[in-house]
Amino acid sequence: MLSDAEVLQLARWALDIERHYNKPMDIEWAKDGITGQLYIVQARPETVHSRRNPRLLTEYEIGRKGECLTQGEAVGTHIVAGRARVLASPGDADNLQKGDIVITDITSPDWDPILKKAAAIVTNKGGRTSHASIVARELGVPAVVGTGDATSKITDGDSITVSCCEGSTGFVYRGAAEWAEKKIDLGNLTLPKHTRAMLIMADPEKAFELSFFPNNGVGLLRMEFIIANHIGIHPMALVRFNELKDEKARARIDELTAAFKNKKEYFITNLSQGIATIAAAFYPKDVIVRMSDFKTNEYANLIGGKPFEPKEENPMLGFRGASRYYSDLYTEGFALECEAIRIVRDVMGLTNVKVMIPFCRTVSEGRRVLARMAEYGLARHHNALEVYVMAEIPSNVLLASEFARIFDGFSIGSNDLTQLTLGIDRDSSLIASLFNERDEAAKAIISMMISRANTACTTIGFCGQAPSDFPEYAQFLVRQHIDSISFNPDALFKGIENINKAEDALGISTMEDLSEKYIS
Repeated sequence: MLSDAEVLQLARWALDIERHYNKPMDIEWAKDGITGQLYIVQARPETVHSRRNPRLLTEYEIGRKGECLTQGEAVGTHIVAGRARVLASPGDADNLQKGDIVITDITSPDWDPILKKAAAIVTNKGGRTSHASIVARELGVPAVVGTGDATSKITDGDSITVSCCEGSTGFVYRGAAEWAEKKIDLGNLTLPKHTRAMLIMADPEKAFELSFFPNNGVGLLRMEFIIANHIGIHPMALVRFNELKDEKARARIDELTAAFKNKKEYFITNLSQGIATIAAAFYPKDVIVRMSDFKTNEYANLIGGKPFEPKEENPMLGFRGASRYYSDLYTEGFALECEAIRIVRDVMGLTNVKVMIPFCRTVSEGRRVLARMAEYGLARHHNALEVYVMAEIPSNVLLASEFARIFDGFSIGSNDLTQLTLGIDRDSSLIASLFNERDEAAKAIISMMISRANTACTTIGFCGQAPSDFPEYAQFLVRQHIDSISFNPDALFKGIENINKAEDALGISTMEDLSEKYIS
């Protein structure tokens, strides 16, 4: 293993060599095992990655196809052909090869490491806001969710095609279909004049590639993906390792943390490096990191997690978000999250990182969280730290002016705000068809939230799929004077296009135009 000083030395040499040759270079190095001396042994022009255009987006059009085996809601716009792998649980991971298509009943965060190998995902249950949908968008793979019968209609080992380019319905066809691909250069795409177009991100491995897309930063960085994929261990199992009685979990934790001086350091290091990779890729643009928002059933599936998580009838509305951060059941784990952010900002110098608190039910709860953050080295406004709050509960809307006094901005979480406005558990497949961000009640409460944030002179963003899927929804948000809209990478092109059309239709050419038209 290299020391930090050696890694930095190699990085400096790499930059010096690239500057000398004035082109991207493939560089090989060696370290003398006796003296510890580093050597550069070869440098030659890099000819693969430097010639690839990272701004290219592919559009698909289906051609000849086989029998339709099943259908559901489409996630993404891709087409993929491959071998079906019917999996009952993450324990079947050994059966999955890279490029296979996962067929299963439903997924949860403990599936994340497995899904990274999948070319596509097909589930019986779930909707556009289900776990499988969210992960598919982050990984840039197509998914067909809520089919109801995929595991019974598709046989393990079948050759199939997953098509999500035919509108809102996704199809699974027997055999390998034919399709056409068209490349679109996002470099020719003009960012909106007023409304910031930002990305929703989670995977550090995609950060540098996505940073070349036209964007105004990262409006939502989901910490849970890094915890599930790069850490895998429940933070409280690291904090209270000596209390853990599960011998299998203890052995696995010992194995994963062997290279660290203490078990808490394993969590802090991996989380800070994952966040820092994304923050560095987009620097100096804003990167808004949402603190962890697993539900209890999801936390329990992390290594060593079950003893530290209560069992709830409805985890979606239970012990999640802000309520965890000051609770004795989790606050020591929250301290690790805060320390990781502190290192990213105060040690690494990536002060473009902002923090966002999810599912904050009351103003007093917000104050308790901020006090606990300050105790853990993340005081609001220290080193220019801004702390946002998700606007995803009706109480956030009704008391927006009060929340604005203690937080620096809002981000509308349309999935939760819609489910709580319409009284829909978005994890329930029985009523998934009723979930609709475009419902008049959902739009009314979103409009109210934007208006109240504008009145409080506080920044307000929006995270959700609707503005990319529906041009009229983007126009609705722009008309309300939303400050930013965050998109999954696969929706960025359509999202920017829809915002530009909305601003043109409203005659907005500058921020001053917008202020004059819509702010009294």
